[in-house]
Amino acid sequence: MIATLPDAVRSVVEAVLDGQRITKDEALLLSYEADLHTLMRLAHAVRMTKAAQRGEVENGTARVTYVVDRNINYSNICSCGCKFCAFFAAPDDARGYVLSLEELERKVEETVALGGSQILMQGGHHPDLPFSFYEEMLGHIRSRFPSIHIHAFSPPEIVYFSELYGMKVSDVVRRLREAGLASIPGGGAEILVDRVRRIVAPNKCSAGAWLGVMREAHRQGLKTTATMMFGHVETRAERIEHMIAVRELQDETGGFTAFIPWGFQPRNTVLAKDETGAVRRSPTSCSYMRVLALSRIVLDNVPNIQASWVTMGPQIAQLALLGGANDFGSTMIEENVVAATGVSFKLPEDDIRRLIREAGFIPRRRRMDYSLRDDDAGDER
Repeated sequence: MIATLPDAVRSVVEAVLDGQRITKDEALLLSYEADLHTLMRLAHAVRMTKAAQRGEVENGTARVTYVVDRNINYSNICSCGCKFCAFFAAPDDARGYVLSLEELERKVEETVALGGSQILMQGGHHPDLPFSFYEEMLGHIRSRFPSIHIHAFSPPEIVYFSELYGMKVSDVVRRLREAGLASIPGGGAEILVDRVRRIVAPNKCSAGAWLGVMREAHRQGLKTTATMMFGHVETRAERIEHMIAVRELQDETGGFTAFIPWGFQPRNTVLAKDETGAVRRSPTSCSYMRVLALSRIVLDNVPNIQASWVTMGPQIAQLALLGGANDFGSTMIEENVVAATGVSFKLPEDDIRRLIREAGFIPRRRRMDYSLRDDDAGDER
């Protein structure tokens, strides 16, 4: 793999294969100078080494995990107005909704009936709901479905709650946790560089505030994920800066379970055209694979890298399993935000398992913390 590489690239590749951490400048060098084949093979080597070290190889074959869950948007009303979002409705928009507890309960019942162990629940920046609404919603789900893991409220929502209700972030997290919150999703990260955030989401919390929520959640014992939405106005260097910010916080807290990079989908958004008026394109499959592979190489302390079949489709997600990813994400019994951009892939659990097997791995159901579920029926599913 390395004999024919340029000297500078070969030096970095050798360091990674030797288990060394690479710097921001070295990551940027790989981003610009390493070919896709090299990046994928290097990321896969890192992924397989981690699998062996963690005992995730069964009879010589590595596992690929996934979770059976549902994305529930309890409301689409949002005062934030992010330029990349096609899902939100402004507070005075007739399209706005807030789910009733009865509607929410029905969705969770359906999830349980389909073998789900978790719900991912997010909404917008709703200016009129009291904080008690969120506590009661969590408490209702926890009392009716005690086995369901509630993975909810991205950092921007928590920052917004803090500002709207005049509470410390630590108190917001504590009260949500006491009401039933079990973990926090990594949404709203976009690119953790304030120059980018001021352009694409000027009303959303800063990069530092996003990291601050995650630091506090980890301090209180909650596990979280981290995401990166790329392919809009950011530079390659800013993508690497985002990864380094996640890596540094992970060094401090160890609370991230996974990293999920996904490509921006521009249709039906304010960013559908660039500053020249040209139609903005979604990241290509090659661009996605490069970013995913770099994620596995740079984030040496984040245990899991998740493929995004929701934005890239089943075949590219399957290919990602050979380029650094070790997790196939969620069955997504329901998904609304990406679908609002016109991208709508559907993938039943049996198809997820088939895609994993065909790529040469063993499919395994997991929980949010990546422990394996004991009701996995094995390869015969």
